[in-house]
Order: sequence, then C-alpha cells, then structure tokens
Amino acid sequence: MPSHFSLLDAPTKYLFFTGKGGVGKTSVSTAVSIALADSGKKVLLVSTDAASNLDEMLGIELRNQPEAVPGVPGLSVLNIDPETAAQDYRARVVGQMGAQANPEEVSTVREQLSGACTTEIATFDEFASLLSHGGDAFEHVVFDTAPTGHTLRLLSLPKAWSGFLSGNDRGASCLGPHSGLKMQEQLFNQALKSLNDPALTSLVLVARPEAGALKEAARSSVELLELGLRQQRLVVNAVFKASDRRDGIAAALEDLGQQAIKAMPEPLRALPCDMIALRPVDSVGLEALRALLSDKPFNTPTRPALDVARAHPGLADLVAEIAKGEHGLIMVMGKGGVGKTTVAAALALGLVQRGKSVHLSTTDPAAHLAATLDGEVPGLSVGRIDPKAETQKYVDKIVAARSPGMTAAEKDLLIEDLRSPCTEEVAVFHAFSHVVSQARSAFVVLDTAPTGHSLLLMDATGAYHRQMVREFEGKGAGRIVTPLMRLQDANYTKIILVTLPEATPVSQAAALQDDLRRAQIEPFAWVINKSLLATATRDPLLEARLSNEHKQIERVRTFAPRAPYVVPWKAEPLVGLLALEGLLLQPALPGRAS
Repeated sequence: MPSHFSLLDAPTKYLFFTGKGGVGKTSVSTAVSIALADSGKKVLLVSTDAASNLDEMLGIELRNQPEAVPGVPGLSVLNIDPETAAQDYRARVVGQMGAQANPEEVSTVREQLSGACTTEIATFDEFASLLSHGGDAFEHVVFDTAPTGHTLRLLSLPKAWSGFLSGNDRGASCLGPHSGLKMQEQLFNQALKSLNDPALTSLVLVARPEAGALKEAARSSVELLELGLRQQRLVVNAVFKASDRRDGIAAALEDLGQQAIKAMPEPLRALPCDMIALRPVDSVGLEALRALLSDKPFNTPTRPALDVARAHPGLADLVAEIAKGEHGLIMVMGKGGVGKTTVAAALALGLVQRGKSVHLSTTDPAAHLAATLDGEVPGLSVGRIDPKAETQKYVDKIVAARSPGMTAAEKDLLIEDLRSPCTEEVAVFHAFSHVVSQARSAFVVLDTAPTGHSLLLMDATGAYHRQMVREFEGKGAGRIVTPLMRLQDANYTKIILVTLPEATPVSQAAALQDDLRRAQIEPFAWVINKSLLATATRDPLLEARLSNEHKQIERVRTFAPRAPYVVPWKAEPLVGLLALEGLLLQPALPGRAS
C-alpha cells in the first residue's frame, strides 16, 4: 500500500472517475474532493449518474445548482438531474425561436424535444457547460460518473456531436431547429478541446481487486485512448488483508484480491496507481470519507452481537417460483456492480433445467453475459442488444422504407440526418421492445444496464406509450399493447431487484423500486448478493462489516414485496456453468447467530 494517495500530488483541473458499477467511484471521488477542499482548494463535485447516492454519503439534498457541503469549507456539490436539465434545455431552445414563431411551430418543436434522447442531450449540455466556462469559479471540478458503459457514451458525445454539427444547417429532432444546433456547436467543440487536453483533464479508472473489474477498467482505458483521453490513472479500491491467515474465508478473500492484482491486464500496468484498503464501515459521512484515503490504522469495531437471523431462501427457490408460469419477461435490475449478470445467468440456467425455453439477453453497453456463462446450454439462447449493431440495423430499415422515389441528393440528406447520435437511443429502444415481445411465447431473462441507464430506457418506454395513446385516441386505443403495458402486467413481467448487503446499494435499489412504482410497475422480488453472513469468518474487519450486513438484510425485509432471496459470497469466481449451477444448489441460508 502507498504511504500516501499520490493522485493528490498534482491533480488536474478536471478529474473524471469512472469504472464498473459497485467499485466505489462515488466514495473515492467524494473522498478526493474532500481532501482537495481540506487542502485549501475550491472544489466542485459533480454527479453525472442518474442513480447517484451522493446525498446519502454527504447528508445533504442534491440540486441542479452547486450547494455548499456543511463541514467541508471550499467544497460544493452539484447533481446533473436529467429531468431538470431537459426542462431547462427545452425552454432555451423554444426561447431561441423568437416571437415570430407561431403556436403550431412551437408545438412541433416541443413535441420533437419530448423524447428520452433529448433528456440525454440536455444532460450532456450541462456536462459540456462545466467543461467550457461553467467551472471557472473552481480550482478543481470532480466528476462522479455513471458506470462504465454509460460514461463511455457520455465522453464520446463531444466528438460525435461535433462531427454531426459540422456544416449541418437543417437541425436534429432531439436538439431542435437550426437555432438550437448553432447554440450548441461552440459549446460541444469547447468540451471536446478540454477533454483532450492532458494538462486540464485526467481520467481516473476505479476498480476493485477483482478480475472482472480490472478487465473492464482495461477495456475502458483502451476505449478512452481511442477518444483521445490519454491522461489516465488507476485506483484499486477495497484491497483486503486478512488479520489472521488461519481464518479460511479471510485468507480466501485476500488471495483472490492479490491474484487479480498480479494478473492485472497489460493496459493498466503502465498507469500510475493508488490502492485503498477495505474499511470496516461503509463510506457514509464525513468522518468515514476523510478516513478512506488515509494510510493510518483504523479502529475496528468490537465483534457485533447479532440477533438470531431468520432463514433466507436462495436462488433455487426464486427459480421455482418463476417456473410456475409458462412464459414471461424476467428483468434483472439494480445498481452497477451488484451482480446482475451473474443472477440473470443463474436464473436462466435454472429455468432451462426445469424444462423451460429461455432467451437470455442484456441491455448493458458493457455486456458480460457470454463470459459469465462460458459455455452453451441446450434450450438456452443468448443475445445482446448491441447499440452499434442495432443502430445500423435501424438506419438500414429507415433508408429502405423511405428512399424509394427519392433522388440521390434526398437519400444522402436522409442518411446524414440519421447520423445523429439520437438515432442510437431510438434504435436501442426498438430492439428492447422486440425482446420484450418475445416473452409472449418463452421465458426472456433480461440483464439490464446499471440503474441510471435503465431508467433512461424506461423513460423512452413511457414516452413511446404516451405517443401511441395520443395517436390512437378515438381510433380504438384499447387494441394497442405497448412495451410499457407489458412491463406493468405482473402476469407478463417479473422485475428482480439485485443489491448488495450494504447501505448505499440497498438505498439505491429502494429508490429504483420507488421509480418503478411511480410508473405502475411493481417489482416481484429482491435478491441480496454476496452475503458473508452464512460464512464462519471471525476476521475482525469482516465481522465489523457483518453487523451492517445483518441490518441491511432486515431493512430490505421492511419494504421488499416478499422475503429477499440471499446469495452467499463465494471464494471462486462465478464464471462458467458449474459455478452458476453451484449457486442453484445452495440451500436456503440460515441466519447467523452471535
């Protein structure tokens, strides 16, 4: 472990923290922001994650404007809220139309700007503003970003939109008319310039000492290099060292971490690297966040006196419950890094073992389904909603439908319009709708993207539903069945919320449940993954964490629709058919008594 956190030695103005979900990006970025502010710097901490938990960590209400953090002079925090950003963006674009625009023209533009793609662009607009002149009042702007796939999309947008806007004098449906385009062009170009300046911007790849997280960090590093972002660093978070090697669980946990670090992918080896020790408590509150980067020994709480916990059903029990139906959509949702892909793959395998026909797919840009299964299973088909492939398929379909009768110039104009990055969002939604419809005759298990990205997809689903209802109003609207209606049908769709037995993931899963319920979608069950409660560890640090785990499981019981299903922590990597079958053979977990 380093004697100090070297990232703080010479930080650039803009610091982006990214990585696989669940690796601790928010904790590390917040701790770095606090440390910079404590050293006398003026710092703005920005969350670009729709599922951010900064409010819980800092104990303040996040807003779309900088808010001072009590107890940390010099630190302000800002949450880029997609809906607020979209409202502000629409108002600016409509305002650009001027008084000469008639009500019909204004109405048309408002309709164009009502989709999920405009929400993404508005979010990016806020982000780009901070990279141009919005961050001038601060010495450092720290970005706590969404999980990897969504972040790569965000960081690629300056280049994508700059290329699309160059010479475009027509407009784009999700940006508005030409006036809206020109309003954005200079902003996007400045954002691209700031991102590509190594003296201004650093990318901090955060990972845990786990093979999957480090592989994803390596992939991200390569993709960021392709975008021109060369100033990169690595932080390995939650590195565990056993207090007593005679404790088998503790020794196995330490060995897994060390093996992953020693086998670190080549793209990461040349990067400056900091390592952070696993702490006995969650990084919630200023005291815990200030201690996160310190190399001083931490006080381990005394061994907790746990109440006798109740028995908890396992994944096999959940499979049995789902298998009572003949078909349906199983959507596995949750925060990044909680193990959605593993749970989705295990559920699909369990259903196949019960004689069901199953299609397993993912909406996650950083998909890992094939690697998790690592084998073929009769009766199980595996797919992926690949944004690039789906976009090309969608473009080809639109061109084929509209181009007959067009001149060559008109066809070129159509293809140019479809180059808009908005097209990808529409294409992914259409692919998602198709996957949802497949559950009419078989089981479809869908491994979704991390929470924030999934909510944007849900927004698109809701927008499409409202559009269809308007179009069919008075024309037999009772005959239409939209994807949203299928998601709201408890007989058709079962939502499985996956979390870890930690405060932040549980809070985020609860917030996701609230969002779904507002859309009249009722979750079917919760899965609590990587539980240490069923182990016999007596390591002081792990035991301190068990006390919180017990509290979180009991907390879930208070608002989950049924008793949560619990998956134990396993020493071996959960990759391959045998490992997944092992999860399904796990009996119901006993509670752990003091």
